Formats: sequence, structure tokens, C-alpha cells
Amino acid sequence: MTAMDEGPAPTLHDVAREAGVSVATASRALNGSARNVRAENADRVRAAAARLGYQPHLSAQAIARGSTRTVALVVRDVADPYFSSIAAGVGQAAEEAGLIVTMAVAGGSPERELEIVRTLRGQRPQVIIVTGSRIDGAGTRDELADELEAYRTAGGRAVLISQLDLPFGTVTIDNHGGSAGLARALLGAGYRRFAVFHAPPSLRTSRERHEGFLSGLGGAGSVVAVETGFTRAGGHEAARRLVERGLDDVEAVFAVNDVMAIGAMTAFREAGVLPGRDLGVAGFDDIASTVDVVPALTSVAVPLREAGLSAMRLALSDDAPAELRLPTTVVLRESTPPRA
Repeated sequence: MTAMDEGPAPTLHDVAREAGVSVATASRALNGSARNVRAENADRVRAAAARLGYQPHLSAQAIARGSTRTVALVVRDVADPYFSSIAAGVGQAAEEAGLIVTMAVAGGSPERELEIVRTLRGQRPQVIIVTGSRIDGAGTRDELADELEAYRTAGGRAVLISQLDLPFGTVTIDNHGGSAGLARALLGAGYRRFAVFHAPPSLRTSRERHEGFLSGLGGAGSVVAVETGFTRAGGHEAARRLVERGLDDVEAVFAVNDVMAIGAMTAFREAGVLPGRDLGVAGFDDIASTVDVVPALTSVAVPLREAGLSAMRLALSDDAPAELRLPTTVVLRESTPPRA
């Protein structure tokens, strides 16, 4: 292709391909970013742009030069300690980079998430970080990918803290392995009959944790599955229903996140069933309040603040991997005492 060729106007992707560099490097070379680009790469990019007749878009220049100096963080629920811990890590890294964090709440709605990202593109933040579980069958995946790709083509940086599903840098959490480790630990403590409180399987975080727990049991023991909301209220409702059907075949409950587990503990106490004495209870995430409830809650620790820090490092790095997986650690506490 040359500047004289007919057809669609060349894009930043075309320039990057022609120069043999990443889109991010091509954007910085052409749009005056303060971040360093090696001289030989910059020369190749400018030469490729001249051959193709590429003209940088004004919005790309504005983003690359950092005129907005902002990081946009999209979360499911600002009141959920899971997301507030991630936000703390994002805020720390953003402050170190001289950026300001703004936050938008999607409320678990894929449609709202798409609407937010579409709006954010017009506000031209330097970085967009989308957090929360991907939802299978939502119907917005391709549109969201297109919006984020258009934003990235214009010079922005897009990162997810989620499952590896979209073609952008992603911080992932070992949900399956963490739940499998918890199952093995509970078997080691003498538990054999379990109930699992989980969200609908379309919510991938819940599905990964549920499947991981079953994998960790390896067929050793029985499981009652109770589908409910991925919230404290959902855990409370699942526990109430379990008590109504009878607890004779259940020794321990695994709720696929801590807020569900804490809601369940409240419902059990209301029914006269004491967690940690009459029934074991465990969660996932190890949010700060797990050590404040009585008894202290067994959980799977996720480095949530590190997830936020890692997402920012991923966004600002030129040579970051497509996926950065964070490990998990099983933490046994008084809510699942060893069985005699």
C-alpha cells in the first residue's frame, strides 16, 4: 500500500503492522507521548506513516499526551469490599504515575458496562480498567470489544481484571485452583458433606469457583448445590432455604464469595444454627471483614489490592503479557474447626 492507493484511509494498526511495532508504540511515536520510544522504532513508525499517508487523529494526540491525566475504573459495586480493595490498588499506582482515578458503577449489568465504556471514550481518559466477572451469553461482548479497540486505536490503554475473554491485557485470579485447594483443606479437616451456594452458571467467576470446589473434592463426599444471588442477600436467602429443607446431610457450606458467606452466617444464627459449632462455613476473596465476623471466616485469600496495582502496571507497560494471573491462598479460621 502507498499514499497513492485508493481504498479506506490507513489506520494506526496499519502503521504499526508496516513498522513492525505494537499499536501502543506507534501511537506514542506519532502523538507525542511523554513515554519513551526507542529512536529506531520512532523512525520506523514515522517512515511507515509517511508511506501509507496516515494522519494522526486529534483525539489520539490528546490521549497520548495525557491531557486528561485520568484513569477510569469500572466496577460492579462500589460498596462491595472486593471492588473497593481493587480500587485502593488502582489509586495507589495511579497516584505514583501522577494520574487521577474516576469510578463508574456497572451494577453487574453488561449493558450498563457497555454504555459506560462508550461514554468514557468521549471523555478520553488515559486508561480504562474494567473489573468484574464476564457473563456468558450477555450479548454485549463483541460491542464491548469494539469500543475498547476503538479507544485503544486512539491511543488509550485498556485493561481488564476478570477472565481472559477479550483481546486486551487482563489480570486474572485463580478461581478454580483456589476453590480446589479449599475443598482439599476441608476434606483434611474431616468434612465430607457439603452445600455450595453459587450464582447462575453464566457468571463465570461463580462457575469457576463452583467447578474448582467439585474438582478439589474429587468425588470424596456429597454436595448439595443451591443457586442464589452473588450478594450478601443471596447468601442469606440460600441459607434460609437450606435450613428449611434440613441440614442433616450438610456439615459445611462453601459460598463462592465472602459477602454471600457472611449473609449465610447471619441467616444460620437467626435459625439457631451456630456457624463454627453446628455447621462449617467458608467463603472466597478474604475481604477485610472475614476476621471481624464471629467466628472468623475461613476463606480463599485473593491479593485484591495487588490486582489493582497490577492492572495499572499492565496498562502503563509497553511489554506487558496478555495475562497476569494472581495466585490464591487458603486461610482456615474458626468457622471451619476440625471435625472429630
